Amino acid sequence: MQSYTIGQAARLLGVSPDTARRWADASRVATHRDDAGRRLIDGTDLAAFSVELARSDSAEDDTPYTSVRNAFPGIVTAIKLGDVAAQVEIQAGPHRLVSLLTREAVEELGLEVGMEATARVKSTNVHIDRV
Repeated sequence: MQSYTIGQAARLLGVSPDTARRWADASRVATHRDDAGRRLIDGTDLAAFSVELARSDSAEDDTPYTSVRNAFPGIVTAIKLGDVAAQVEIQAGPHRLVSLLTREAVEELGLEVGMEATARVKSTNVHIDRV
């Protein structure tokens, strides 16, 4: 079975090594020591903890988790709705970003002109997160 160091577990969980260490110290996740004395977390224990953590975080926090790192917080300046597709424009400081997405996505996000939103850019795609 694969085991992970505190640092590796922290990277997988998206937290600092100090946070992962505090969770281990508080027995929120089980650890054991290898022959070199490093503290390790079994892969199955880490998987179960990550699921538990995601459930508790989603209940407490409305922050979206995303792999897209290029974020442009701004204001929605225009929305053009078609029958299936939509175009959303966001002004983020000096940057005007335009995203083509489904009408359903715009409606689910509740996007309206004048509201805050974040455009996230990954490669050639622009993702919209509601603030």
